[in-house]
Amino acid sequence: MRKALIGIGSNIGDRKAYIETAIEALNHIPSVKVLRVSSLYETSPWGYVNQDNFYNGVIEVETSLSPNGLLGVCLGIEAGVGRIREIKNGPRVLDLDLLLYEGKESTTAELTLPHPRMFERDFVLIPLKELYPDMKVYKYNLSHYYEFLQEENNVTKLDF
Repeated sequence: MRKALIGIGSNIGDRKAYIETAIEALNHIPSVKVLRVSSLYETSPWGYVNQDNFYNGVIEVETSLSPNGLLGVCLGIEAGVGRIREIKNGPRVLDLDLLLYEGKESTTAELTLPHPRMFERDFVLIPLKELYPDMKVYKYNLSHYYEFLQEENNVTKLDF
């Protein structure tokens, strides 16, 4: 069994409900166990900005699946709630990004681990710091990435 971190986001419809559905779906996969979930944060869109704000967070799971197997599960959950990929970085009911997988790195057309843009995204690093206050995650020390976040970021912690 290995641990993995999954970024989660939604900006269409009932964002909180889509995220809760995804977490529940992950927990129903026999080879996946959700260990921890960060708080949710409301964030401005990144890339394609002509869209509603996102709810984002980070989920830590334990799994016996390979990284590609876990990615397949994530893509299946996205499809199951109706995600349609029309615009790169565009609006979506659900986005599940495999960020890190304990003891594994990958650079293939299907999967890059660590996620190549996670180090520059406040909506990943801020919830990640909640789960790992020292920012030492698996074999990575991410504290220097966190230190370079702008003081004025577009992330607001949500209280539900």
